[in-house]
Amino acid sequence: MTTSTQASTLHDFLAPASIAIVGASTDPTKRGYKAIVGLLEGGFEGEIYPINPKASEILGLTAYPSLGELPRAADLALMCTPAASIPGLLRECGKVGIKGAVILASGFGETGAEGAKLEAELLAAAQEAKVRVVGPNTSGLFNLHQKLDLLALEGVKPGDIGIISQSGNMLLALALEAQAHGSIGFSTYVGPGNQTDVGFADYLQYLGEEANTRVATFYVEGFKDGRRFLDSAREVALTKPVVVYKSGSTEAGQKAAASHTGSLAGSYAMTADLLRQAGVNLVEQSDEILPVAEGLGLMQQAAGRRVAILSDGGGQATIASDRLSEAGLELAQLSSTTRNALAAILFPQAALANPIDVAGSTDANPELFIQCLQILAADANVDMVFLVGMFGGYALRFAKELTDAELRTADGLAQVAGSIDKPLVVYSLYTPVKPEPLLRLRRAGLPVTGSIEHGVQVLKALADRGAYLARRQGEQLAATVSVDPAVSASFATARAEGRDLYEYEAKNLLRRYGIQVPEERILRSESDIDAAIDTFGETPLAMKVVSKDILHKSDAGGVLLNRVGRDALRAGRDTILANCRAYKAEAEIEGVLVTPMAPKGTEVIIGMSRDPIFGPVLMFGLGGIFVEILKDVAFRALPLSRDDARAMIDQIKARQILHGARGEAAVDKAALMELLLTISAIVDAHPEIAELDLNPVIAYNNGYAVVDARVIVNKESL
Repeated sequence: MTTSTQASTLHDFLAPASIAIVGASTDPTKRGYKAIVGLLEGGFEGEIYPINPKASEILGLTAYPSLGELPRAADLALMCTPAASIPGLLRECGKVGIKGAVILASGFGETGAEGAKLEAELLAAAQEAKVRVVGPNTSGLFNLHQKLDLLALEGVKPGDIGIISQSGNMLLALALEAQAHGSIGFSTYVGPGNQTDVGFADYLQYLGEEANTRVATFYVEGFKDGRRFLDSAREVALTKPVVVYKSGSTEAGQKAAASHTGSLAGSYAMTADLLRQAGVNLVEQSDEILPVAEGLGLMQQAAGRRVAILSDGGGQATIASDRLSEAGLELAQLSSTTRNALAAILFPQAALANPIDVAGSTDANPELFIQCLQILAADANVDMVFLVGMFGGYALRFAKELTDAELRTADGLAQVAGSIDKPLVVYSLYTPVKPEPLLRLRRAGLPVTGSIEHGVQVLKALADRGAYLARRQGEQLAATVSVDPAVSASFATARAEGRDLYEYEAKNLLRRYGIQVPEERILRSESDIDAAIDTFGETPLAMKVVSKDILHKSDAGGVLLNRVGRDALRAGRDTILANCRAYKAEAEIEGVLVTPMAPKGTEVIIGMSRDPIFGPVLMFGLGGIFVEILKDVAFRALPLSRDDARAMIDQIKARQILHGARGEAAVDKAALMELLLTISAIVDAHPEIAELDLNPVIAYNNGYAVVDARVIVNKESL
């Protein structure tokens, strides 16, 4: 499934039946020569058309002086010529019917203003010619099932992992890692380069449709259209795993913003949250890319996060337990039936609580592992099994020669694993020497790793993917809201006056959509003080300046707390006005807002900003003055589903505070969820909102109160 009802147009040229090499060369050091060598040596079965006005033949192939003199249109053109020549060549491609072009040259937007101008010309030429462009500034591509290799790599073999990498060196590293592994192969690779035309979302749709690709894997330095990628990932991840390694932060970086939310958006943490929300398996270490991609390709998913560790050594079982806990996985609580069944076949000294240490039981009889796997697979409390230790190396360690018992064990484990719906992941310290029992497990389609940490990351990825698919089955998006004309009018007034919403206007917006906001009054004159006393009596009040020119009220001395009575309000108003005029003499002051002091509760923050890469993004976390220091927040792209809202609340590290710590009452999580969903609906209904900050929201065991609200108005035309 893809985000479009139409199939990707990339199939037309990423699996070409013919290719033109523009800038083909007789010089073995040139890319226009190496590409032809790679095609010939790789056994490419389609037509190869070298384009060189000075040669009649290259490597035994007829050369043509120009694209216009080809006997028929090629599906793909590989451009091995300088940057300045590219726009004209793309127009030639369009005239002869070539559908796609791979542009190797650099010297475009990545070099500065002149390069950016040339890149804009390139894009205009491509659009005019109806030619899709890979690059420019790309390392090239391969499609190994088509025997198409424009990188002239050696030793890579066809497989089911599709790779899109912004780094050519990263692709080479993955290719070498796959060679050393021996069992991993690739379907398609593309270096997206500058993504002038074809971007990450387009490649993801292609890999989602491509029959030979089982896992779509990305190395990303920066997204250009992150929202499209998220939309595509949400659909592709329903049928295929999507693995992303994201280096650095979004290229938008930390943008200057008036709100807490705006200052925290644009971070790596935000990008990571949004990718996971869309079903992406995010890896955080570059050496995890292939193990996780392979494991997901082989196993696809797990039903839960509960892992049984089956080990022949206590030390490595302990390490595995530590890493599982750090990864957010659980040690399965084995049933008494399971423990009794294990006790019946293992030595008395075996540890039967999870992790299971066979304590030498398998040294002479490794086939006991088969029975152990069968027993664990029958336990309803177990979702996955992690075999940890030296299996595959028993003969090397004890018998000094390969035994039939260990081979039978490998075959038996593979047979049992293939008959159950609970993934088996194997870590063996003998993996680097590739003994035959481990090779048999790999050939049978089981992930075998030489790193406990990699094995744990595979298990985590399987659990995360299973959880995503389960969420999507019953997913419910937030209900929409009907646009309130009074709210639209307040935005129109603010935009006409070139300002953001005043706090009381922002709170009124929230009230009109059913959000719990304490009552308040604005003091502009002496009569307003009398009205406030009539309303609130002797209740302790908070006082805050209202000014379009003072965004951070506390910094200006524009906030006073616990004011009681008429005299206190009058004196407080005068103090705030004096402080704010001293802080910014030219500030226009609308008045002073008064509202009852909120009862003590747990402070949280809810905010929204429109990220330039990913669009509208909601943030949730602990509130107050420490939000930007602790940065314990969760992000989700809008609109929210109910599961998204629940996951945001459960994600933050301080969630135990929300559950009720040290005798404090737990907060009303259901009310917070509804608040998040309502904010999502409001933002969807009002594109006038550029940023929104509710900080703090005081959460109680029964409801909440929005104490402070800021709405930054979108000044651009809507």
